[in-house]
Parts: sequence; structure tokens; C-alpha cells
Amino acid sequence: MPFLLRVLLPDVPGSLGRVASAIGMAGGDIEAIEIVEKRDDGTAVDDVLLELEQGMMPDSVVSACSALDGVEVLWVSRYPAGGNLVMDLEAVEELTASPAGAFDRLVDLLPATFRVDWAARVHRAKGVVHRTSAAPEEFDFVEIESPTRLEVPEDEITLYAASRLDGNEVVVIGRRGGPEFADSEIARLGHLCGLAVTIANS
Repeated sequence: MPFLLRVLLPDVPGSLGRVASAIGMAGGDIEAIEIVEKRDDGTAVDDVLLELEQGMMPDSVVSACSALDGVEVLWVSRYPAGGNLVMDLEAVEELTASPAGAFDRLVDLLPATFRVDWAARVHRAKGVVHRTSAAPEEFDFVEIESPTRLEVPEDEITLYAASRLDGNEVVVIGRRGGPEFADSEIARLGHLCGLAVTIANS
């Protein structure tokens, strides 16, 4: 059974190796690792996609990682079956394959690229014009100048982030339950939306 583990660890040589060894000793099999963010305080945030035997819970892996000096488990959850860590460059390749449909393809790719539950493209006048299956059918347009986290008071479970495509359209992504969107994820969202605009207009 796949799980996604987000860990905070010292950004020094050997830290990731210690975490990997602890996960292995606790019975986890690492499938992939992605650096989410490097922080100014000398720490890094990494996402670890790991496989556990059927029926095994991640508690032992969390305990093993938390026992390491300077390591903190920020979040752990089951990962959708068949999910994979899609890198930004692979997403860009998908967009360039069909520039005319770049905006819709971007929305389709964002859940895997950012490990979120859904994505939607929202027009100022028309509302939701394209969305993934789990996205709400209706979502109000938000006036933003730069990529940002969104506060949606009526929903205390889902975390939101958005970036504008132009003056009339924004892309919104939703992640139920966590983890919080890191600053680097917000920046990546803005970067990918900017690339989609460039590709669509090329």
C-alpha cells in the first residue's frame, strides 16, 4: 500500500540517507523521493513515496523517522493507487505537445504534479470552465495578482492555492487535509501557469 511521507530534515550530507535507512528498518520500501523545499534555516522538506505491506500502518515508519536527530514528520497519508511523482519538466512536455489545449491540459496534470486532490480553471464571468473529476462544479473567481494560498472559511478541510492565467482566468488547486502548501509549491504553480500562457500564445 503506497503512502506519502513529508519530512523536515537538516539540509546536510547524509541526512536523507539516515531517513531512508530508518524507513527501511521499519519495513518501508521507498519508491521515490522529491525535494519540496530548501529553507534558509538550513533545513529541507522532502516528500517520500513509500510502499508498505498490505495491512501495515505507517506508525512504525513515522516513529523511526521522528527518532532521528533533527528530523520531523510533517505529514503522512495514503497515496492514490497508481500515483506517481510527475516532475514539472514532464508536465511542460505535455503542454507543448498541444499548445491550443495547454490550459486544460495544465489543469489535468496539476493533481499528479502537486499531489493535490483536484484542479480547476475558473473564468471571471463563466465560472468553472474546466476541472478534474474531484473538483467542485462551482467556484467563485478570485482576484489575485500573484500565485497565493487561498482562504475559504466555509471549508476547513481543504487547503487551496491559486495562480492567474490572465486578467479573466485563474487556476485553483485543492488538497484535502494537508500538508500545507509550501512557498516553493506556490512559486512552482505560478511558474507552470506562466509557462502554459507562453505555450498557448506561441
